[in-house]
Amino acid sequence: MLSPATRHRASTAPVEFRDLRWAAAASQHRSLRQAAETLNIKQSTLSRRLRNLECKLGSTLFERTSGGTRPTIEGQEFLDAARRVVGEADAMTARLKTRSRGESGRLTIGIHTSLSAGNLRATLLEHRHRFPDVDRQLVDGSRDHLIADLASSAVDVAFVVEPNPKWSDRSLLLWSERVVAALPANHPLAGRDVVHWGELRRESLLMSQRGPGPEFLKLLISKLGSSDPCLLLRHDVVLDRLLSLVGVGWGILLILESATGAVYPGVTFREVHDAEGPTRLSFRAYWRQANCNPSLGPFLDLLRERYPDLSGDAGAG
Repeated sequence: MLSPATRHRASTAPVEFRDLRWAAAASQHRSLRQAAETLNIKQSTLSRRLRNLECKLGSTLFERTSGGTRPTIEGQEFLDAARRVVGEADAMTARLKTRSRGESGRLTIGIHTSLSAGNLRATLLEHRHRFPDVDRQLVDGSRDHLIADLASSAVDVAFVVEPNPKWSDRSLLLWSERVVAALPANHPLAGRDVVHWGELRRESLLMSQRGPGPEFLKLLISKLGSSDPCLLLRHDVVLDRLLSLVGVGWGILLILESATGAVYPGVTFREVHDAEGPTRLSFRAYWRQANCNPSLGPFLDLLRERYPDLSGDAGAG
C-alpha cells in the first residue's frame, strides 16, 4: 500500500503508453514473472516500473503476495481501461500495417469485358482469395471512359482492349480473347461450326456504346472493308440486355469469349474467323505510376505472376 505522503506526492506527468501495456500484462497474468516473460523483460524491471506507475498515480494498483499479483479494488477500473486502450492501439496498428502492405483498404478496378468467364474473372477471384480484406469496387465503361477515370484517379487500374494511344503512363500486356458472334438460335449461321467475317455482311448487328463496342465496330470495318458494312442497331444498355435481344431475334451481337460463361435463352455462340483462324483482341492493364494506393502493388504483382510470359512488356503501351 502507498503511504499517505506518497499519495499526496502523486505526479502530474502523463502516463507512458508502455506503462499501460506493462500494467495490463501484469493484470492479465496475475504473476510478475509470467508477465515479464511475455513482455521479454526482467521481472525486476517490470516490478520497478509498476511501482513508479503507482507513485505517479498516487494509488496502489496491485496487491503483491507470495501467491502472485492481483489488482486492488481501486486499481481494477484503471487496469480495465488500460487493457482497452492497449487493445485498441494494437488493433489500430495491425490495421495500419495491413493497409500499408496492401492487404486491406479499397481498390477501384475499371472493367471492359464480361466477368461470366475468362481470365479477368479468375484473376479477381484469386485476388479475393489472397486478400479478403481488400474492398474491391468495380467500374464499368467504354475504353475512353475508363482511361479518363484513370487520369482523374477515379479508378486505380483498368482492363482495356489495346492499343490505346491516349495513354502514356504505365500498362501491362495480359491476355487475348477470341471474338465471338452471339446468334439467335434459329439463325442460319447458328448451324455453322464457326462464322466468317464476310458472312456478317448485310446482317443486323446489335452495337453497344459500352465495353468494347467501339472496338468491335473498328474491327468490323477493317475486316469487311466498308464504313457501313452492316445494319447497325445501336443501344446504350448493358451486355445482358443485348444478349436478351439476340435471344428474341433482334440481331447478332459481337462479344468476347469471356461473355460466354452465362446461358441466355435462344442464344448460340460461334467463334468469328478470318482466313488465318480465330480473331483475337488483346487486353492490357493500365494504371498511373504516381498512384499511391498500397492495394495496387499486390494486385499488379498478382497479374505478373499469373501472366509471366507477358509481364516483361510493361511499358507505356
